[in-house]
Amino acid sequence: MTRIALITGASRGLGAALAETLSETHHVVAVARTTGALEELDDRIQARGGQATLAPMDVTNADAMAHLCRGIYDRWGKVDLWAHTAVHAAPLAPAGHLAAKDWAKSIAVNATATATLIPMVEPLLNAAAGSMAVFFDDPRAGEKFFGHYGASKAAQMALVRCWQAETARTGPRVEIASPRPMPTATRARFFPGEDRAALAPCEAEATRLLSTLGAGLPGASA
Repeated sequence: MTRIALITGASRGLGAALAETLSETHHVVAVARTTGALEELDDRIQARGGQATLAPMDVTNADAMAHLCRGIYDRWGKVDLWAHTAVHAAPLAPAGHLAAKDWAKSIAVNATATATLIPMVEPLLNAAAGSMAVFFDDPRAGEKFFGHYGASKAAQMALVRCWQAETARTGPRVEIASPRPMPTATRARFFPGEDRAALAPCEAEATRLLSTLGAGLPGASA
């Protein structure tokens, strides 16, 4: 039976690397706003012998995401693995000078979208035996100049930990992973002068994280 991996935030960085790696054993549903980047991802997945369904949409659009989840249910009836990597990295700023638009977008993408998606995706995960949802922590709360990002990511992680505790006995399995520093666009916004050669390649980190989580990559049909 085909296993389904839903990757929200799949166009670049860790999300794209996870999509490529998982395509070896799963049919990937790749969600991101940038159509061109999704098409490039699809080319790479096909070159590896995998298959993907591209969903060029914004995770903050609740109607679009509800339509996607309904489409997944109608076609496959389930999701085996959900990896949520979508994130907004607002410019660093002192707490006394946070821009309202940056604050609103950070909350919308990093916190509210997660709260919207969990109730939509949970039934799809519950329909698959041994399913898993994976979120990615980047604890910046309380660090100077990280007000937008740190607060919104902390809110996201607080919600995810609630869901993790609530489903510990019943499922689905909810995991929080801590990636090593990678040369992503998000990190470049925060640390523009950093030596990127010293960072972990996204592809290697995707493989490591999936192995650590016991995602069961070998031996599945795609």
